[in-house]
Amino acid sequence: MLIDVHAHFYHDRTPRADWRERNASRLSAGDRIGVTHHVASILGSWGLTSPTYFPSPRDLEYGNDALLALVRQHPDRIRGYVTVNPNYAAHARAEIGRCLDAGMVGIKLAASRRATDPLLDPICELARERGVPVLQHVWQHRRRDWPGQEASDGTELATLAARHPGVRFILAHIGGGGDWQHSLAALRTASNVYVDLSGSGVDGGMLEACLESVGVERLLWGTDLTMETGWAKLRYLTHLLSPAQLELVKWKNAARIFPRGAFPAD
Repeated sequence: MLIDVHAHFYHDRTPRADWRERNASRLSAGDRIGVTHHVASILGSWGLTSPTYFPSPRDLEYGNDALLALVRQHPDRIRGYVTVNPNYAAHARAEIGRCLDAGMVGIKLAASRRATDPLLDPICELARERGVPVLQHVWQHRRRDWPGQEASDGTELATLAARHPGVRFILAHIGGGGDWQHSLAALRTASNVYVDLSGSGVDGGMLEACLESVGVERLLWGTDLTMETGWAKLRYLTHLLSPAQLELVKWKNAARIFPRGAFPAD
């Protein structure tokens, strides 16, 4: 198996008129790479009718429903994260319950609230109760505030993880931009935080540093929006790891932190 823990899809109320083609191209590219399961999220309307990182409840529900429809259409290939905006606290809790009951397997937090904010605590408590991981959008070393988002970095995610030791967190796209060494240093002792290898960055030494900092059992393979860089990392990992270690990164680590039975062969 090969599990992509960080995938995205679109729907008819996003800025892309070619949304059907892009969804189909992700699946076809995944087939060529060997992806067996795309664990995906949809960030509301992707900025069309509410901000990408501050999606409205209406856009969140529409995006989550579109993802549930894709899961039903491709039950053997797609799994879902329920995307929520913690600023709408009651709605977030209700949406998590609704979508997990409908078959989603994780929670996606974008950049609607910083990871250290207390508004995330009820969401994390639900994650613990339901036994699902939380994928947190992360900027690798946030040096300042960015317009249109409440970006978090690895240090802030580690603080949240320390408050919720019973929750499994995924640090998004270590290759997504910024100082990944800063993130890895912050995560050395955060044993309940896993590193998602996705992102367009393919810096020399990055994968070796991930292994040295958090170990092979806390690495998860993913692609995010740029699938070719995920493929490049996968090819490199085949030379860097033993076959048994490669299986951990490809799927066994993911199968361990998602709900039991989320993937057919786990």
